[in-house]
Amino acid sequence: MDSILVVGGAGYIGSFMCKYLRSNGYEPVVLDNLVRGHREAVKWGPFYQGCMSDRTVVDTIAKSHPIKAVMHFAAFMEVGESVQKPGMYYRNNVSRTLDLIESMMANGIDKFIFSSTCATYGEPLEIPITENHPQNPISPYGRTKLTVECMLKDFFSAHGLNSISLRYFNAAGADPDCEVGEAHFPETHLIPLVLQAASGKRDAIYIFGDDYPTRDGTCIRDYIHIEDLAQAHLLALEKILGTRCCEAYNLGNGEGHSVREMVETAREVTGADIACKVAQRRTGDPAVLIGSSDKAMRELGWRPIRADLKQIIKTAWDWHSSHPDGYRTTPKPRP
Repeated sequence: MDSILVVGGAGYIGSFMCKYLRSNGYEPVVLDNLVRGHREAVKWGPFYQGCMSDRTVVDTIAKSHPIKAVMHFAAFMEVGESVQKPGMYYRNNVSRTLDLIESMMANGIDKFIFSSTCATYGEPLEIPITENHPQNPISPYGRTKLTVECMLKDFFSAHGLNSISLRYFNAAGADPDCEVGEAHFPETHLIPLVLQAASGKRDAIYIFGDDYPTRDGTCIRDYIHIEDLAQAHLLALEKILGTRCCEAYNLGNGEGHSVREMVETAREVTGADIACKVAQRRTGDPAVLIGSSDKAMRELGWRPIRADLKQIIKTAWDWHSSHPDGYRTTPKPRP
């Protein structure tokens, strides 16, 4: 069984990726410092607690397992937080990723799949966004991701590091088997916040800006289920194991939903009367982000299977209903 090092494998997307890898014949080996991950979410392979910048732990993993590739899910990912704490984002998302890549290369591992983001594009000049769209990020978060993409191109040219960057739009939903779901502390993502309001854990959901140039004044986003993300990662892995490459692919459904539409769909799914309050816009939020995934479909053979918004919210609601307190681990204070 080939082993895949999943950095950040105790987090939301990383932990589901581990389950998906195991079900497709790979051994996921998790490296996570548990600053934002959950030990209970690591169920499908060996676990090493540590930082991706720690050369000693990466060396140990490489000597103990036949690592064929690395999947990177360990970035900090909140736009607003990155505006307030840019140093923390550059340190973790860029500096520590560089340390990881150099440790990989020193151990003869030359295949890297990177969780990137549509935030590298910034304010869209056209919709849907293709991979050829200019990359002009408007937040430190987006700039850190773009910096790593540039770094990967340079390492490919200089050292033959093969990489695929997957530019997510909005990851959403939960494991249909209710084993993995979204639980951040504090929670900042729209769907879990809406579901907390539906379950009575919060009084209302805040809509950050209702004066955007969109059909109802609220931001429009392209939501993609985590199972579809996992499928794309597996296809990227199969590609990178078979050929030299340095590529980037968008991952989205090609259809946008506004914040108000999201809330209304959640009301239908949960049967709850979800109260909304309008707040000021957040810095770094474009009005519309919808992606074209034609390249991923054409070159990777990717086909999303859970694109329906109601289905996405239903899987999330099922997980939140069965895990009303999230994972059992008491979250650590944020750095």
